[in-house]
Amino acid sequence: MSRILNGASVAAVGMTAATMLFLAEPGFASDLAADANIPAIVLPGADAPAAAEKADLSTEAEAPIDDIDKKNEAPVAEPKPAPLTADSLAELVAATPRPADLDPELRCLAGAVYFESRGESLPGQLAVAHVVINRAQSGRFPKSLCGVVHQKSQFSFVRGGKMPAIRNGAQWNNAVAIAQIARDGSWKNHAPGALFFHARYVSPGWRKTRVAQIDNHIFYR
Repeated sequence: MSRILNGASVAAVGMTAATMLFLAEPGFASDLAADANIPAIVLPGADAPAAAEKADLSTEAEAPIDDIDKKNEAPVAEPKPAPLTADSLAELVAATPRPADLDPELRCLAGAVYFESRGESLPGQLAVAHVVINRAQSGRFPKSLCGVVHQKSQFSFVRGGKMPAIRNGAQWNNAVAIAQIARDGSWKNHAPGALFFHARYVSPGWRKTRVAQIDNHIFYR
């Protein structure tokens, strides 16, 4: 009889210890339940299990891949117009469109071509335009085309720092086209590097390197 009582006492003590361990170590008990694949019990007001959170996250609406790709696409640059091609300078002049509005620099360059060489051949006009451009890039003259053209005592057609009135017509249209071609460098210049020129019927006695003679002008650098 005493053995039975002792056994019962031991069992009771064991159950009491297990109960106390269960209550004292809730984390340990949760770990055991997880290891044993025991379903977790959720009390009212308690946080939802992690599995439920994952399920909720997986059901969130996702942006279509096509829309994401479109947002990440770089803007497409508009293609630049193809450069004009021609078999002769005259053909290129005829194919060069005149801008609706001439910027001041282009107007000054075209003005120099018009007043200094409108009676010359197109290659001669182009060479005059390049003299103005070469001066602006040389570091020895004003840096702008208008500064070069209006520089004191350089171009005889400039009077009182101003350019005379221009008569619109074929010669002015050619001068504008030549100015654009020279500025774009789209046709060969037959007086490369020239910074000076004069009419062949005068002899200024310059000690400069002669580059070329085109029509009635002699070019130097």
